[in-house]
Amino acid sequence: MTLLLSITLVLLLFICLMQSKQNLERNKQLAYVTHKLDEIRTSQSAETVMVFTGDAQLRELLRAINDLIEEHNQVTATYQRTELSMRKMLANISHDLKTPLTVIHGYVETILAGKGSANDRERLEKVQTKTIEIIELINKFFDLAKLEAGDQNLTLKKVAVNELCKNRILSYFDLIQNEKLQVEIEIPSQPFYVLADEKALDRILDNLISNAIRYGKDGKMVGLRLYHDDAYVSIEVWDRGKGISDKDREKVFERLYTLEDSRNKQYQGSGLGLTITKRLTERLNGHIHLESRPYDRTSFIVKLKRITG
Repeated sequence: MTLLLSITLVLLLFICLMQSKQNLERNKQLAYVTHKLDEIRTSQSAETVMVFTGDAQLRELLRAINDLIEEHNQVTATYQRTELSMRKMLANISHDLKTPLTVIHGYVETILAGKGSANDRERLEKVQTKTIEIIELINKFFDLAKLEAGDQNLTLKKVAVNELCKNRILSYFDLIQNEKLQVEIEIPSQPFYVLADEKALDRILDNLISNAIRYGKDGKMVGLRLYHDDAYVSIEVWDRGKGISDKDREKVFERLYTLEDSRNKQYQGSGLGLTITKRLTERLNGHIHLESRPYDRTSFIVKLKRITG
């Protein structure tokens, strides 16, 4: 009996010692985790907390902490990209508004000074042109703001895409002729229907066709192709211009993103058209993607859900 009691006491003492050791080790690990979190917070580091432990509860706590750190890193990266985009947006707005305003100011100043009165009408026409440029740019900002805020109401109904595509490309006939471009149109006689807002789809086509003419004119050809599968109707607007590089391909739909040579007058644009196009396509429950092979075929393809019957 005395031997059994002695063994029991030794076992209890051993258990107490082991628990004490485990508690000390856990406290040490928790202290390290606390210190490491303070370091990460202070230095804005992207690293995670690593502790080798057999404690299941501590491992679960570390997993939750590292998930939180990863989420924080993603939020921080998104914020930094947004902040950079905003700075670039302000720079672009400044440039895009300053240029026509400077021209307007110069013409008005000349007219008010009474110089060259024989050319006053021509100068006023140029003032009008630049004023329209500013109004169009401001309208694009408002349209994009409405789209991103969800304030622009779209009425989705059955739309015949064939006729809409024909009308849009025909509206650019004079510009295409002036630029001496060839046109390749593939619009089947069989009517295709989609669920869309006609004005929104019209604007999507306007943006894509005008882009193909502006940026693809050095390829001397633009095209419009309409086709479908069982689920979608696809509208492809393409050109044979210089194309879009891999590094730009993922960014062309971002707000106010412009290509490196966009300040060349030939390629100048506001950097809003494709963003508006993408937002409108998404509002129509469709999607848009880009394929580009320089001087062969650069295509923007809009896919919308097909309606049959």
